[in-house]
Amino acid sequence: MTDSMPVPPSLPADGVVPLSHLGVIRVAGEDAAKFLHGQLTQDFALLDLHHARLAAFLTVKGRMQASFIAFKRSEAEVLLVCARDLLAPALKRLSMFVMRAKAQLTDATGDFALYGLLGDAARAVLPAGEPWAKTDVGDASVVQLYPAEGQPRALWVAPAGSAAPAGAALTEALWLWSEVRSGIATLTAPVVEAFVPQMLNYESVGGVNFKKGCYPGQEVVARSQFRGTLKRRTYLAHAPSAVAVGAEVFADGDAEQPVGTVVQVAAAPTGGVDALVSLQIAATGGALRMGAADGVALTLLPLPYALLEDI
Repeated sequence: MTDSMPVPPSLPADGVVPLSHLGVIRVAGEDAAKFLHGQLTQDFALLDLHHARLAAFLTVKGRMQASFIAFKRSEAEVLLVCARDLLAPALKRLSMFVMRAKAQLTDATGDFALYGLLGDAARAVLPAGEPWAKTDVGDASVVQLYPAEGQPRALWVAPAGSAAPAGAALTEALWLWSEVRSGIATLTAPVVEAFVPQMLNYESVGGVNFKKGCYPGQEVVARSQFRGTLKRRTYLAHAPSAVAVGAEVFADGDAEQPVGTVVQVAAAPTGGVDALVSLQIAATGGALRMGAADGVALTLLPLPYALLEDI
C-alpha cells in the first residue's frame, strides 16, 4: 500500500440533488420480472414491491455491459436505473432477447425525475432497513442505498413533474463523491466489458444471486466464485490529482503490465480525487501508480463494507 494520508472528514453536507447522469429503462408487461430474471445477475422472480435489486447485465463471457438499480413500481412494471451513457446500448441489447415474453422495454428517462438524497434528507423518508429496501412516498419510489461516511443515502424516483423531495440543495459533485465513498460501483461507458461482477465486489453488496436460474454469463460468474479463479477486487483509493475512468493502474516501477483499472472517480472535498479501482489482489500490498509506472501515486483506503468469504 502507498504512503498513508489523513482520513477524510465526514460528509460535510446533506440535502437533495437531481441525478442527470442516470437514465431509466421501463420493462412493462406480465412477464417483466420473469424476463429480467433470465437476463440479469439477480433474482427477479422473488422481487416484491418493498425491495430493489442491484444487478448486472453480462455478455456470454461474463463481462458487465451495464449495471442497474431495479425495482417494481407495480406487478407488471419494473424500472431499471443505469448510467445514461449506457442506456441506449443496454436497451437495444436487452430488447433482442424479449422474443415471446410479454414484456416491452422502453427508454423512460423522460417520464421520471431522479434525485439523490443524503443525510437528513434521506433519514426523513427512509424507514429502518437495509440497503436495497424500497418504500413508496406518494407516487415516488425511494430505494435505500449503501451509506457513505456514515450518512444514509437514497435514490428517489418519481413521475416527471412531481414535487421534488424535501431538503436543502446538494451539489452534484458532493453526491458523486458519496457514490464513490459508498463503495458501490456504477458501470459507465469507458469500462464496458472490463469486469466480471465480482471484480466490482457485486457478490458482496447484493448484486449477484448464486441460487437463481440461468442467465447470460452465469457459468463464468459461478466459476470465478467457486473455483478460486477470481484475481481482482475493487478497492477505495485516493489520488492527489485527477485521473480518468478506464485509466490503468500500475505497480510502482513496473511499466510492463497494469495491475488494475480505474472504475469510478469523484473530486474529494479536501482536495484530490477519490476513486474505485479494480485491482489484482496480489498487487494491493505494494506502491501503486495511476496511468503509468511513474504516474500519480495512489493510496488505498478501507472499504466501507466487508467482502464475503463464502456464499
